[in-house]
Amino acid sequence: MASAAMAWGQLGAHLRETQLLGSIQSTLYWDQNTRMPSGGAPWRGEQLTLLATQLHARQSSAVYADLLAVAREHWNSGERCPEQGRNLDLLEQDLCRQQALDPALVAALATAKAKGYNLWQQARAASDFSLFAPALQTLIDLRQEQANQLDELRSCWETLAQPFEPDLRLERLEALFAPLRQRLPQLVAQASTRPRPRSADWDLEESSQQHLCDGLLQAWGRNSAITCMARSPHPFSITLGPADYRITTRVVPGQPLSCFLATAHEWGHSLYEQGLPDQSHQWFAWPLGQATSMAVHESQSLFWENRVARSRPFAEQWWTRFAQAGAPFTCAQDMWQAMNPISPGLNRVEADELSYGLHILIRTDLEIALLEKGLAVKDLPGEWNTRYGELLGVRPMNDAEGCLQDVHWSEGLFGYFPSYLLGHLISAQLSEAMTEAIGAPEDHVHRGDVSPLLDWLREHVHPLGRSVNAEQLVEKVSGRPLSTEAFLGYLESKLDRLHQASQPLQV
Repeated sequence: MASAAMAWGQLGAHLRETQLLGSIQSTLYWDQNTRMPSGGAPWRGEQLTLLATQLHARQSSAVYADLLAVAREHWNSGERCPEQGRNLDLLEQDLCRQQALDPALVAALATAKAKGYNLWQQARAASDFSLFAPALQTLIDLRQEQANQLDELRSCWETLAQPFEPDLRLERLEALFAPLRQRLPQLVAQASTRPRPRSADWDLEESSQQHLCDGLLQAWGRNSAITCMARSPHPFSITLGPADYRITTRVVPGQPLSCFLATAHEWGHSLYEQGLPDQSHQWFAWPLGQATSMAVHESQSLFWENRVARSRPFAEQWWTRFAQAGAPFTCAQDMWQAMNPISPGLNRVEADELSYGLHILIRTDLEIALLEKGLAVKDLPGEWNTRYGELLGVRPMNDAEGCLQDVHWSEGLFGYFPSYLLGHLISAQLSEAMTEAIGAPEDHVHRGDVSPLLDWLREHVHPLGRSVNAEQLVEKVSGRPLSTEAFLGYLESKLDRLHQASQPLQV
């Protein structure tokens, strides 16, 4: 039998080649979303299908299984390094899942995802759900078959959610979301009764928005040698290599703060990726060098978007830059209130912190209904519009404003949406822990130095990688189980501060 060092080296080499293939796949995805002409979609679908089948073959092969078995044997008979053991546990779990899947299903899913994304773009541009409906039905059928083949002791939706939120159960999700279902509509109703200052409609030139975004990234420590920003229909962050981090944003006509806030959000994702463990035996190939979960990922992007970019001290430092670019701001309060409109709308990405959770509850309920409760695809637009009317008091005028606004289902990403709301809960609880340790984030923003915030996250959150799941991370860092308490307290406090700021001065 090979020596322990040789066994680990051979396994690491196999994982590295797998990650090289995966990063090629991700690079094609980046191009598909940013620069690829629509006519390239069919060929891109074939490219992605080929790569998906090759990746699946590597991740489920007997050769790979043997490499894992030998490494496990050495671990069992050696010093049992906990980090190596955790890596093996996660690799063996993924091997079992890959071996359970039919290669034909893997290929069909890759083809359906590429086709679904292309048709979603067409349907959204035409605001016609019927153009996308057949592709969505195909993706639902394939994902249901995937859950059936995996045959885990979980529901279909729970099984599909595992890559995003390891160990998540619907029962636990509902327990966390129940207080939000009750309290968020009450807070939205409460906010609607409070007068808010109104400003005339305004916009900024695209070049001005880009300049402001570039300034934000520079202020937040961007290294242009390893980062890149582009435009896409839906903002996202992606890592293509150990020194290749990409984000996208978008300019929305009539919403001059959208591009800036999307950039802040996606850069938060990228900062997390850049802070993950970078030891040579883990980075980019071993599980411990990968993100804990998508909820933890979202907690990091939401921290920088909401706790920093939407804060009053941030407005105090940035309002003059926006005014010089053409924004109708005469003081910091103008910018702060513009950054925090607290007004229910139709779009999730543009939503305020208060109503955002309701957008996620609607999507979560609908995808569970599509996968597990027999909701017909043709009925999705109507159900979407009804729930928006009931929970947010607004109704989409067309499909583009409604169920076609998000990219996720076009790629078969069922089980992803709850991560956004869980990310809000995690961000709030981690922010409280940060405040106890180094002072309130807003105090550091006020002093014009956000580096202590990133340093704290790099010490306490980012290095954990997949050594824990999301709830274990929260308890480890904050000292208590994840709950809604910190998040709801934060929302209520912010609502009060915004209300007080909008009151006329008493003389």
